[in-house]
Amino acid sequence: MATRTDAPTRREQILKEAARLFAERGFHGVGVDEIGAAVGISGPGLYRHFAGKDAMLAELLVGISGQLLKGAKRRLAEADGSAGPAEVLDSLIEGHIDFALDDRPLITLHDRELDRLRDSDRKLVRQLQRQYVELWVEVVRQVYPGLSEPTARSAVHSVFGLLNSTPHLGRPGSLPGRGAMAALLHRMARGAFEAVGA
Repeated sequence: MATRTDAPTRREQILKEAARLFAERGFHGVGVDEIGAAVGISGPGLYRHFAGKDAMLAELLVGISGQLLKGAKRRLAEADGSAGPAEVLDSLIEGHIDFALDDRPLITLHDRELDRLRDSDRKLVRQLQRQYVELWVEVVRQVYPGLSEPTARSAVHSVFGLLNSTPHLGRPGSLPGRGAMAALLHRMARGAFEAVGA
């Protein structure tokens, strides 16, 4: 995903702190006053930005699913025939690793709180995720043409499980540095695809 150099907006600050607090203590374990205090405003001041905690949760989970899909589409467009399928797959893996290492609270939040979304928001998250998976499946089948579509889809979901396990790997200080961790995850993801495609 593209990195931003400008300062985050107040709304982005609120979402970041809400994600961290929800991941640490659960959606129902956090009040609006605590989220407000984390960004230096009163709890009721949050209502100038969001209708409530439910709206924050929806924006976080729908938002990250949309960002992953948009980032994958951007990577595919940037390749635009100039890169081979293996390079495109490497680029997709790198993008997902960035998410897995930089947005660990959102992974935890998704695992724990997706069912708390309204049906319409949960369906939107699932729709965005399916589109994201299908982009990967297409690329994986270009790299490994012998794979059936169901096998490629299963492999993609398995690799996502591997990459999205980062919140469970231990405290951030106990892991290798970010670069070493990203390289390790990349080797493991490619190894998983190689094992299936062999």
